[in-house]
Amino acid sequence: MNTMKKIAALMFLMLSLVMCKDKEDDMDDMAMNCASSMPVGEDYDLNLPFYSPNALIPTENPMKVASVNLGRHLFWEKRLSGDNTMSCGTCHIPSASFSDPSPTSVGIDGTFGTRNTMALINLVFQPIITWDGHQPDLESQSAAPVENVIEMHDLWVDVLVELEGDTLYERLFEEAYGSPCLDKERSRKSIAQFIRSMTSFNAKYDRAQYGPETFTPLEQLGLDIWNDEGGSPPEVPLGQQGADCFHCHSLATEIFTDNQFHNNGLDSVFTDLGQGGVTGNPAQYGRFKTPSLRNIEYTAPYMHDGRFQTLEEVVEHYNSGGHPSATVDPFMKFTVGGLQLSDQKKAALVAFMKALSDEEFITNPDFQDPF
Repeated sequence: MNTMKKIAALMFLMLSLVMCKDKEDDMDDMAMNCASSMPVGEDYDLNLPFYSPNALIPTENPMKVASVNLGRHLFWEKRLSGDNTMSCGTCHIPSASFSDPSPTSVGIDGTFGTRNTMALINLVFQPIITWDGHQPDLESQSAAPVENVIEMHDLWVDVLVELEGDTLYERLFEEAYGSPCLDKERSRKSIAQFIRSMTSFNAKYDRAQYGPETFTPLEQLGLDIWNDEGGSPPEVPLGQQGADCFHCHSLATEIFTDNQFHNNGLDSVFTDLGQGGVTGNPAQYGRFKTPSLRNIEYTAPYMHDGRFQTLEEVVEHYNSGGHPSATVDPFMKFTVGGLQLSDQKKAALVAFMKALSDEEFITNPDFQDPF
């Protein structure tokens, strides 16, 4: 009899495992495989100024009005986190230009990350969207925080179970993709579209460069030395006593980033390898993406680890020349002696950077929490 019981128990266990596997497969199908993940409906108009860079929109994820709206709801949806307390917007705060005022953000379990939360601004023009380049595109990055154990610490299959049957999301998914089917692919594409819709070109800089306003004398000085080479002759034959900012934050890009990785002299010994930690290439140790400087006034603290609290500290870092290392960028060519900018020039740089602030962007109702 004991033998029969053992056989029956074993058969029951095997059947349970098969049923659980079938359920898991069903959940994976729901997470990954709706019939189509191509958005439908009216095209979304980014309404860009004539001087903006070219938008980088994947052909497999064209921007549509309905899918951008779906992405906005998912961006602010707290059910994407394991305990239903955190949305993407929790760490990407509108008043901080959709960054985080903390040096590093904290997840639902009280664990802090190691990087400063990047601002979500003008990413539709930027092929690199993380500090170290570990994500290939915005679609991948849009999905990642949900299952990151430090951040939202959930599973997409569980998220979709929670959202399944919610009449709001059934309607939003049907409007965006032609059917009410919910899956991870549609979700990440929609969140990426919403983030791409977040463009900013209404700072004083824009109105002074292309409109009726004028810079103050201090802002104009900041603009002038921004585009000048550092150093002075005869020590630096081509030196213009400038700030050397244009090499990585060129005005010509209109978003003030070269979309490249640089070691900007923060450390001589690295506690964070940056791009090199992803590639394993020692020549890339300590290199991080150049952030856009639009709305930089709102995005303190600064650098990949949030080490500087003010723009004045940032300017002083570059004025000092930074710290030498084996991978320090060639543009950081004043690690000995520094730029030796006057107090007036340092104040001018801060004034010019504040002219890149776009209050309309951080208060735009199209980007705010719809719930």
